[in-house]
Amino acid sequence: MRTLCSSTLIGEFFIIGFAGLVAMKDPDLSTQTVWTVCGIAMLLSLVLCGLVTRPGGVALGWVFQVALILAGFVVPLMFFLGVMFAGLWWASVHYGREIDAAKARFAAQGEAGGAGGPGGAGGAAADASG
Repeated sequence: MRTLCSSTLIGEFFIIGFAGLVAMKDPDLSTQTVWTVCGIAMLLSLVLCGLVTRPGGVALGWVFQVALILAGFVVPLMFFLGVMFAGLWWASVHYGREIDAAKARFAAQGEAGGAGGPGGAGGAAADASG
């Protein structure tokens, strides 16, 4: 799960930067305000990469996704991009958990099979003698 979620957050890091460039063209927003908000959001996306597997990390990721959608009130394109990334976040969490569960099953099967299973040292000796 960590890899998929972190990839989504890194993608958001770049999208937030590009959204900041677009927001700078708005005459109602100062450059300092735009880059303060974008800089904090970009930093949060990087920090969340490290917090994904910790308790509450996924929930914080969801809060971040909602914040990106709400950024559409400043830069309207962020409504679309925020929803798109929220969908990617859902997929990263959902399929990441499925991948983690499959890895755990395969690891348990490998431990249960021991050295006598396929590909183990006992299997090669049995193949050579049989």
